[in-house]
Amino acid sequence: MDDFLEELYPEITLETDDIIMTIALKKDYSQIEDLDKRKEEFMKDLRDFLDEFEQTPESLEFMRYYDD
Repeated sequence: MDDFLEELYPEITLETDDIIMTIALKKDYSQIEDLDKRKEEFMKDLRDFLDEFEQTPESLEFMRYYDD
């Protein structure tokens, strides 16, 4: 990720056997004082993001990487 963006947003890289994903957080979760509630809100936002991405043309283009 661009150094400028790294300074603006906290980020995390998640890795499984099948996927490596770097996530930069634009939302300020600091207003949620309770850690469990903060995590819950982040997980909800992440699920919403993935659901939204699934419906975009970009998700189809991404999978076209494997076309012959």
